[in-house]
Amino acid sequence: MFGYLSDLERTFAAMDQLRRRAERTVEGNSSFPADAFATDTAWPRTSVFENETALTLVADVPGLREGDIEVSLDKDVLTLMGERKLAVPEGHTVHRQERRGTRFQRQFTLPYKVDVEAMTAQLKDGVLTVKLPKAPEAKPRKIAVKVG
Repeated sequence: MFGYLSDLERTFAAMDQLRRRAERTVEGNSSFPADAFATDTAWPRTSVFENETALTLVADVPGLREGDIEVSLDKDVLTLMGERKLAVPEGHTVHRQERRGTRFQRQFTLPYKVDVEAMTAQLKDGVLTVKLPKAPEAKPRKIAVKVG
């Protein structure tokens, strides 16, 4: 019985040592992303908030300008598309380049109809904010109760 427990303990200790070595390898290798083992790799990172009148989507898009991003709505699917372009300045030589250009597309299925004419998208300080007002038929309504 004691032999079995020590074998099990050695196995877990070896697994822990392997994990630590893998982490050190990732940290020391600049061409390997530090969050390579993260399960949520969607970019840009987003948050969606709701109140009584609208949905608000907020996305981190550092380095993007107005012409680099497109927001569209098709039925109940909101799509963010864009491209971050990085170029070497004229007359410069690259010694190290960890920042990369990237293309992206994220889609979000909306839980209800929105007022397309009242939608807004604003890009400020690397943060995209998309406001999606609820369509009149999607807003909660109070129904008067009459005594009969």
